[in-house]
Amino acid sequence: MFNLVMGPLWGGGRDTMLLSRVFEYTDDEVANKFRVGTNIRLNELTRLPCLFMQEGVRDELAYVGTITLARISGKDIVLEYTFDLDIPPLLNSTIFNRKLDFDMPYEFEFSRHHWAVKDVDLYRVLLRNFKPRRQRPSVFTIPDNETIEPTLVSAMMPFNAGFSPVFESLKASAEKVGLRCRRADEIWENPAIIADVVSLIDKSRVVVCDCTGRNANVFYEIGIAHTLGREVILITQNDADIPFDLRHLRYVKYLNNREGRAALCTALEGRFTTLLNNS
Repeated sequence: MFNLVMGPLWGGGRDTMLLSRVFEYTDDEVANKFRVGTNIRLNELTRLPCLFMQEGVRDELAYVGTITLARISGKDIVLEYTFDLDIPPLLNSTIFNRKLDFDMPYEFEFSRHHWAVKDVDLYRVLLRNFKPRRQRPSVFTIPDNETIEPTLVSAMMPFNAGFSPVFESLKASAEKVGLRCRRADEIWENPAIIADVVSLIDKSRVVVCDCTGRNANVFYEIGIAHTLGREVILITQNDADIPFDLRHLRYVKYLNNREGRAALCTALEGRFTTLLNNS
C-alpha cells in the first residue's frame, strides 16, 4: 500500500490538509484498516511510503517520500514529510498515462486536494514503469533511457583490411538467423568516432568483439559493452590474445582462412540462435 497525498506545492517539509478529505478515493475495505471507530490510526498510515502530488495532469512534479509526522489540529491534519532524494521527481502527465497502475482510475482525482490510501505496491509500480536514469559518462554521452534494436549485432575489431573477410563472415552468420551486423566505420553520425562506437554498442542486442592482436580499442569497447549489460561474444585467432581478466568467459577461436571463417560462421549462428530463443 501507499499514501497518495494530492496537495499544495510540496517542498517546505510541513503542510496542512482538511481532515475531512482523508480517505477520499480510497476503497472502504482499505480505509477501515486504518480506522478505530471515528479515529484515524495515523501512526500506521505514516509507515507507508507516500506519493506527494500537485493537482494537474501535465508538467506538475510528484515526489516519492515519507510522512514523518501526522497530527490532527481542529479541522485540519498537519503533515511533516521528507522526500526520497534517490528517486527523481515524476511528471503528473507520466503518472496520468499510467493511472490504472497507481489505482487512480478517475481523472478528477487529479484535481482535488485529498489523502488517499492505495492498495498497490508503489515501488513495484515505479520499477515496472520507470527506468532509473543512468549516470552520465564524461568522455562520451549515452541517452538516459536505452533503446536496444532487437535485430542489431555490432562488430568490434581493428580497422584494417585483414579483418574485412572476418567482418563479412560475421554479417553472413547474423543474416542467416534474421539479424543484421554493423561496424562503427560504416556509420558517421557524430564528429568523434568514439561517439559512433558507443552509440552502436548501446543500440546493439549482441556485440561481437575480436580480441586478435590485443587491440587496445577493442578491449576498451569490450569494457563498455559489459558495463552497458550487452550480450558479448568474444572471438580470436589466438588464445593468448584473450586478456587474463576475460579468460573465464567462453570465446570462439578461429582461423582467418576460408575454412576457418566458415567454422566461425557456424559457431556464431548457433550462439545467435540460442540468444534469440532465450529472449
